[in-house]
Amino acid sequence: MSAETLLVGFLVQLDLEGVLEFFDLEAVRTAAGVLVVIVGAFVFYKLSSKAIRAAILKTKGREEDAKMIVNFWRVAVAFVTPLFIIAVFFPQFWVIPTFLGAFGGLFLGWALQPVVSGVAAWLLITLKRPFRLGDRIHLPTLNLKGDVLDVGPMYTVLNQVGGSVESEEPVGRNILIPNNMLFGHPAVNFTPRWKQKPLKQVADQSVYTLDEVVVRITYDTDWEIAEGILLDAARNVTADIIAATQNDPYIRSDMYDYGIYLRLRYMTLATDRPRIKYEIEKRVSKAFSKNDKVDFAIPFVYSAKKGPKR
Repeated sequence: MSAETLLVGFLVQLDLEGVLEFFDLEAVRTAAGVLVVIVGAFVFYKLSSKAIRAAILKTKGREEDAKMIVNFWRVAVAFVTPLFIIAVFFPQFWVIPTFLGAFGGLFLGWALQPVVSGVAAWLLITLKRPFRLGDRIHLPTLNLKGDVLDVGPMYTVLNQVGGSVESEEPVGRNILIPNNMLFGHPAVNFTPRWKQKPLKQVADQSVYTLDEVVVRITYDTDWEIAEGILLDAARNVTADIIAATQNDPYIRSDMYDYGIYLRLRYMTLATDRPRIKYEIEKRVSKAFSKNDKVDFAIPFVYSAKKGPKR
């Protein structure tokens, strides 16, 4: 006789009522209910996350934005589901989340001190207006300088001045400064209250930033020709960027002991700066080598008796 036959015979001989007594029906119902809630929460999360992602992408949002919000939604569902299970199936244990919530509130209040300070700083800036949108401010202790783009409840957004270039011009790189830091750091406002500058509409071109190529030319170099070579090189390499940003390259200069610094400034891709700069410098070097009226400046020692020594 096989083992399967013996098992079937044993089960037939068992009293059905004894089987029911062996299993706790209340525990079975509770386990089934918990399983249903978990499966339901999982299905709800999957459907709702797809709906959230579709809604964000439909409103021209980015995939990265949708991913961040969906991640937050997953944490929220994972946090609420156990609380719902305890409240419905194990109400006698509700004292545990209550106890944890009491201490969690204390820790949360301690952790939210920067948030509360940030909101307070936002109210202070809004009411007292130590600086306004469009003002250029400098935070010496943080070594940051920029034009104020936005003042929100949590962050003040600056369009950085300098940074990648040695200049006093905005470079298109946004800096988020927590408002609570404004309580502990001095801020210098370069824009007087009585001389407000009109706000400049900044296009949504966060991928572009200002960069520069510095060329040292001799004092006897034909300035116009050298400047034309630099501008032509930048226009040829960054033609698509100029079309997208409507910002043309331009020249700034400084004089020094051995010649003149010509600073070619242009908009570039933030993630492709080295290649674009390389292409421009290569074109400039080739053009200089073909023209006798322009020359690079290099340090040299000059003697009235022996002449210049390079």
